[in-house]
Parts: sequence; C-alpha cells; structure tokens
Amino acid sequence: MATSKSASYDYLIKLLLIGVGKSCLLLRFSDDSFTPSFITTIGIDFKIRTIDLDGKRIKLQIWDTAGQERFRTITTAYYRGAMDIRNWIRNIEQHASEGVNKILIGNKCDMLDKKVITKEQGQALSDEYGIKFMETSAKSNIGVEEAFFTLARDIKKRLIDTAGKEENKNSGNVNVNQKATATQSSCCKYY
Repeated sequence: MATSKSASYDYLIKLLLIGVGKSCLLLRFSDDSFTPSFITTIGIDFKIRTIDLDGKRIKLQIWDTAGQERFRTITTAYYRGAMDIRNWIRNIEQHASEGVNKILIGNKCDMLDKKVITKEQGQALSDEYGIKFMETSAKSNIGVEEAFFTLARDIKKRLIDTAGKEENKNSGNVNVNQKATATQSSCCKYY
C-alpha cells in the first residue's frame, strides 16, 4: 500500500493463512510464544508484525482463517476453503489476485510421530504447483521466522519488480525505491 513519509513502514503486506495447525505458527511468529493447548480459530483473526527486510520496513498483516470444518460457513465470506491442499490451491487460483505469492509449510518437523505428511510428500506437492516448501515447528521455533521472511521477501521483490515495470512503461526509467501503490496479499498453506 502506498505510504506517507510519516508512516512507520515502506510496504503493507496482507498474508492469508489457510489450513490447519496454523494458529500456533502465527502466535510463534507474531508474539514469540507457544501454547500446547488446542487453539481454535473461530472465523477470522489477525496479527500484525513489522519487520526490517533488506533495508525496508514491512508491515505484515497476517490473517488467520478458521481451519475447522464446523467454522467454515463463518469464513466463507473471506475465503472459500477446503480441508485439502489441492482444493486450497484451486481456491487460491480462483479467488486470489493473479500472481499472488504462495508457500506450502509443513509444521511439527520436530515431531515425526505427529506429522501427517512427510517432507518428501510436501516437497513433491510444492514442486507440482511450482511453489516453495518449508518445514517448521512452532513448538521448537524451527524455521518459523525463515518461512514468514521468505514469503515477505518474495512479495517485496514482486512489488519492486511491478513498480519498476510500471515506471519503466511510463517514463523509461526504473526507480526501485518507489513505494508500492496497492496493498498486496499472499497465501500460506499449512498442513
């Protein structure tokens, strides 16, 4: 989103988390905390965290949707999801902006007995869709920062590339320091 000179960030990026088990990752990333108790997101929740990334201040507005089937009707207005990764990807492609950045994240990498999908299965699925794949652990704080920073970096690069192309189209010059002119969003899929 375009920002004024008095704003405390260069870019506002909205992230939409879909899937199951994502609330613990969001809590770890936004508040650096973890709770072993079961957290159910009812409807939509969001957290904000501002990060420094490659010399830019990025304000991340991270939306956490209900992953439980019984709350699906509440979140339909925000996102039409399904409990299956392939359906989530189809819905992202159908409902999200063209070119939205995506990342597939497998949680509980430190708990082999509780993982639903192996690292190899996750990697194969992400390869099939041409998106990045990372494993994390909200409990042990493994890879959580890296996953969010990776997605934010990819979005920032797309914003700069888009701004550069627009400016180049209009004037023949590229200024990569130009502020983003629209709010950008992306999706993270968790399993």
